[in-house]
Amino acid sequence: MPLRTKDLALAGLIVLVWGVNFAVTKVGLAGLPPMLLGALRFVLAAFPAVLLVRRPRVPLRWYLAYGLTISVGQFALLFTALYVGMPTGLASLVLQAQAFFTLLLGAWWLHERWHRPQLMGLVLAALGLGFIGSARGAAMPLRGFVFTLGAALSWSCGTIVSRKISPLGPINQFAFVVWASLVPPLPFFALSLWLEGPQTVYTALTGLNLASLGAVAYLAWAATLLGYGLWTYLLARYPANKVSPFTLLVPVVGLTTGWLVFDETLQAVHLIGGALLMLGLGVNLFGGPLLQRWRARGA
Repeated sequence: MPLRTKDLALAGLIVLVWGVNFAVTKVGLAGLPPMLLGALRFVLAAFPAVLLVRRPRVPLRWYLAYGLTISVGQFALLFTALYVGMPTGLASLVLQAQAFFTLLLGAWWLHERWHRPQLMGLVLAALGLGFIGSARGAAMPLRGFVFTLGAALSWSCGTIVSRKISPLGPINQFAFVVWASLVPPLPFFALSLWLEGPQTVYTALTGLNLASLGAVAYLAWAATLLGYGLWTYLLARYPANKVSPFTLLVPVVGLTTGWLVFDETLQAVHLIGGALLMLGLGVNLFGGPLLQRWRARGA
């Protein structure tokens, strides 16, 4: 069944919140180093929410695996990428490579079989990423591109962890995200002290301004709790193939926000690469159902 008007509005809100998230992160990085920003994000995401929701009955190892991959790994690398100069719009686009890393990891770890549209989408996405990566320079440093790809890989590892949890039975995904947010703060604080130094941490914390505090609050409450909470609500009411296509709009919001707020411009090769990547995502998402319908009509 199609999404009701109210739920369609909620899906649009998720796209907006997650798309703007990249620009907000860059604002936060103006006053906080990457690892410290990650630590504060998940401290605020965990507290006081853990006091309000019951902990799902999931073994501790899965909380650790999820927290260290989709939270620490993804955001440590993504925040670092933005910190070293990766444009926010391109970051929102390149991060969508997680869908194809998930295909590769699913085949290796979960022994999932590929279908023809998935393989075609993977080839298109790889070409698109190749185009984007070839246009490195002052506007897009190579290390920022590599860090963003690493963030996409970490996100896909977290997705595989989520799939490993699903056979344990139905759980409250929002509550799981809240309780898994207890894992990242300590690793992030340790990384901050090691990589950024105690003096940098002290200076950043004592010099917090409203922009930095607002960015941390947005990342914790809007991008993490509100975004994942609404996403879980929609997935509980509709089939995944009705909800998942909305994620294709996140880079559109990310690119638009980067252009409006930071005056980010893309080279022609970025546009070609982005178009191929999005086409690959579209083929991966819609190719299977369209192929089934075509075969059914032929039969």
